[in-house]
Amino acid sequence: MTQRKQAPTTKQPIPAISRRHLLSGAGSMAVLGIAGCTQTAFELPSMEIDAMPTSGVRPQISIDKSVTVPDVMYAAVQEGPYSLPAVPYQKVPVQFRRQIVVDPTGEQPGTIVVRLQERFLYLVQTGGDAIRYGVGIGKDGFLWSGRANIQYKKEWPRWTPPREMIQRKPELAKYQNGMDPGPQNPLGARALYIFKDGVDTGYRIHGSPEWWSIGQSMSSGCVRLINQDIIDLYSRVPGKATVVVG
Repeated sequence: MTQRKQAPTTKQPIPAISRRHLLSGAGSMAVLGIAGCTQTAFELPSMEIDAMPTSGVRPQISIDKSVTVPDVMYAAVQEGPYSLPAVPYQKVPVQFRRQIVVDPTGEQPGTIVVRLQERFLYLVQTGGDAIRYGVGIGKDGFLWSGRANIQYKKEWPRWTPPREMIQRKPELAKYQNGMDPGPQNPLGARALYIFKDGVDTGYRIHGSPEWWSIGQSMSSGCVRLINQDIIDLYSRVPGKATVVVG
């Protein structure tokens, strides 16, 4: 019995396949084989599809107990001679507790953004996230807004009421030379001093012993945080950080 010779065929070169496409292609072949499709795995590279995309995945940053566990975030603090009581965070509205959120500001990492209407302060992080803190703000007529810089920072600052404040509240005259640092000091455990074009604006981002005032509009214009929150913010803010208030 004579075998019929088959006509010679021209072999097509097999395109190079990366290990990533090979692994994903193996799964594709199994699915296509069951479905009875005629498409082969070798067509996958020409489709220019990344079977394992990573561009939409944001790394989680600053996820640690100091940002995610309220019992740790708002525990009592002892620093030298100064003691801060634990904050009863259950009484603080959830939205005003320290947390990590997707950055809504579009600012560069390291920038402080205060949104007055929202009563939120954002510290922009790398990777598209921000650490958000609840804040209290000034009353109408005492607000400041603009773009400036944190000129310097102080731990356990001394508070000196401005002359205009003493005129409104004569009982503060006893502090005209300054109030000693401490847990009851209106500037709290930390203060960030806002300067614009090298000139002191008179406004501060600072701590407050009145944790219940967070989320409210009742100060003389400064931005205040829970003392434990300002301690955390202070430790993260870079020197001469940009601050945007609006």
